[in-house]
Amino acid sequence: MTSLQANDPLETDLLEIDPSEAESSKTAPLKTESLLLGYGKKTIINSLNLTIQPHQITALVGGNGCGKSTLLKSLARLLKPQAGEIFLYDKNLNQQSGKAVARRLAILPQGPVAPEGLSVEQLVRQGRYPHQNWLNSWGEKDERLVQKALLDTNMLALAKQSVESLSGGQRQRAWIAMALAQDTDVLLLDEPTTYLDLTHQIEILDLLFELNQKQHCTILMVLHDLNLACRYAHQMIAVKDGTVFRQGAPEDILDVDMVESVFGMKCHITRDPLFGTPMCIPYGKGRSLSDDNKNNA
Repeated sequence: MTSLQANDPLETDLLEIDPSEAESSKTAPLKTESLLLGYGKKTIINSLNLTIQPHQITALVGGNGCGKSTLLKSLARLLKPQAGEIFLYDKNLNQQSGKAVARRLAILPQGPVAPEGLSVEQLVRQGRYPHQNWLNSWGEKDERLVQKALLDTNMLALAKQSVESLSGGQRQRAWIAMALAQDTDVLLLDEPTTYLDLTHQIEILDLLFELNQKQHCTILMVLHDLNLACRYAHQMIAVKDGTVFRQGAPEDILDVDMVESVFGMKCHITRDPLFGTPMCIPYGKGRSLSDDNKNNA
């Protein structure tokens, strides 16, 4: 988690967004126009036009190295575009101060590491930093939001424990609690289920889905598991070669052609027997289908 102040040349909240306006607006929380991202001469994202729908969960999917994490960093103002623009509620993202952005948007990067000895509660309290200044020190609202974040993530009982002593799933919950304490409209997560076993993956995604349903926050996350993306996301964005290959509801865009084009993998698409969402069953190369299965595929 970061308070989004890296390389921040501004001390004042230039073009700060009115929170009440942002929360009630139907304007797209995030939008890009002709976005070009890269490192040096290497282009990662090329001429990307993208709109994230408000109050929905959107999953970014695609093969390794396609630009998902790079895109997420740029949307969080951690990577400056080489060309094009990013808009946060119709205001140019890179013309706002770090604190102004952090009051509207939080990001949980891959594999965040807390300082040694930091307790869960101390970590979560860091989420209130964007709201602090010399005129506005720690107050009742800050404490209330920290405790609420701990409660919402089921971390109250572990508040005094050190972050490093937690299990993988508990640690992810602690970082998500920090993001919730930040009290933003938009939450970005880069592979929030990485390194977690299946039980903890479902716990984290259930938590995010519940937060979306109850608090109507906009969630954009990178996921590798297509079936979990289909189950939890309202929208799916498939990225290939640095641009959007397809975007829409999972049932509208996930088919055998998309999977083969984006992932280079043959598969069978069926329905999740529990949720009715699309389910991808890869053929693989290590074994052949039986004759009966070939007839059913």
